[in-house]
Amino acid sequence: MSEYTIGYIVGSLSSTSINRRLAKALTKVAPEGVTLVEIPIADLPFYSQDLEADFPQAATDFKRAIADVDGVVIVTPEYSRSIPGVLKNALDWSARPYGQASFADKPTAVIGTSGGPISTAPAQQHLKNILSHFNSPTLGQPEGFIQSLPGLFAEDGEISNEETAGFLAGYLSAFTRLIDRYRD
Repeated sequence: MSEYTIGYIVGSLSSTSINRRLAKALTKVAPEGVTLVEIPIADLPFYSQDLEADFPQAATDFKRAIADVDGVVIVTPEYSRSIPGVLKNALDWSARPYGQASFADKPTAVIGTSGGPISTAPAQQHLKNILSHFNSPTLGQPEGFIQSLPGLFAEDGEISNEETAGFLAGYLSAFTRLIDRYRD
């Protein structure tokens, strides 16, 4: 059996984010042989080309963390029908310096939760457009649109609905199959 280290990025800085709870839930249902590690984005400065001459250590660490994993799951909230600014900022750093995009050929999956019935579908579509520009192979199916009903995810990531837990485990299994297609 293969071993996988999958990084996850939470596109929200809120300590009470339901998307952070979703990320914790993924760690609870990860199949055997799959380890999930967070790739934090809170310490990244706002991107400016002016900072590239003295590349920030936080950005170097961020890029190294992406390089060190087999694939990345991006757990995104939806802000104004798109991705949060903090997540876009992280993606901008991942693409710098020019020609050294961290997500190029890096298997990526996109998932998110909100209280609405379409979940984070518009944000995920914008995110997939960005990842396509980076030449990142992105999981197409299953899609991860999770409607977060009250009590679905506990603060520690426990999932109250067995069907949702099974879906999330299957989602990660599908992602490992994508990773297998791109392993050296």
